[in-house]
Amino acid sequence: MSQLPLPPHFHPDRVGEVWKVDYEKRAAEARAWAKRHHIPPAAEDERRVALVLIDVQNTFCLPGFELFVAGRSGNGAVEDNIRLCRFIYRNLHRITHIAATLDTHLPLQIFHPPFLVDAEGHHPAPYTTISVDDVRNGRWRFNPAAAAELGLTPEEGQRHLEHYVTTLAARGKYQHTIWPFHAMLGGIGHALVPAVEEAIFFHSIARYAQPEFIIKGNHPLTEHYSALRPEVNIDTEGRQLVPPNERLVQLVEAYDMVIVTGQAKSHCVAWTVSDLLKALQSRGQGHLVHKIYLLEDTTSPVVAPSADFTAAAEEAYARFEAAGAHRVHSEEAIDDWPPSC
Repeated sequence: MSQLPLPPHFHPDRVGEVWKVDYEKRAAEARAWAKRHHIPPAAEDERRVALVLIDVQNTFCLPGFELFVAGRSGNGAVEDNIRLCRFIYRNLHRITHIAATLDTHLPLQIFHPPFLVDAEGHHPAPYTTISVDDVRNGRWRFNPAAAAELGLTPEEGQRHLEHYVTTLAARGKYQHTIWPFHAMLGGIGHALVPAVEEAIFFHSIARYAQPEFIIKGNHPLTEHYSALRPEVNIDTEGRQLVPPNERLVQLVEAYDMVIVTGQAKSHCVAWTVSDLLKALQSRGQGHLVHKIYLLEDTTSPVVAPSADFTAAAEEAYARFEAAGAHRVHSEEAIDDWPPSC
């Protein structure tokens, strides 16, 4: 059987809502489902398939939350996750392992308002961009009231802020941006979308496969869009802030296929894939790029009144395809995808 039917508990109209997963009921149903459809334990898979979900969290995926990825349709992440859940259920017997990254934040971080103040002690509003000149001219400076809590002196905090914005500017990627509080550790926005969490749990019980969760973004002195490394990883003394996360490289090495999707296509997903390809190539493992499958119709670019990143996402995916990654869609059976070699 190339694809399985959808289990009766899945309701697409609830994917855009917050609700509690009934674990005990789903567990009983998952075992019965595995028996009915002759689904073996994941450990018996001859072809090992890993599904990597980037930041499929309420904060990015549900309307009304802080950084909802609406895409051009206005309901992008919800529509994406309907397709993602269907993909997981229909390919339950083919997916060996599921790993999900979790953007994870605390109030006092370099991209949140309390980290900076102006001359009157006011914090910048969300979506304020902070340039090198803004910091050098004193328009925005490190908030000395936060210094002790972050293990810094006020002078160290200011030097780090100057170093940070200067490093970003030198790379030419973007200016430092102040974001609304989002993906707050311990909060509902940090959690996975319930419908996706339920699908992961159902897979875990049906296949006796432990899910994996990869935390990123919780260091107070840097941003962590990519799952592999932060945007700035060296402090003013040349010390590393966060050890590189090798886990996705290890998945590509260990599995026959690694499927990547999540939110947002133009940002955290694209930067994760870009860093993953660079890491493989730097290790002389460029041939392993053919193991990477980009699930395209379960991810959306950031689209806002002031900026539409659809073209940027398309450019990035075209670049990944040229490097050897495969672009695939959720309605296709995994068995029908191009081979990984």
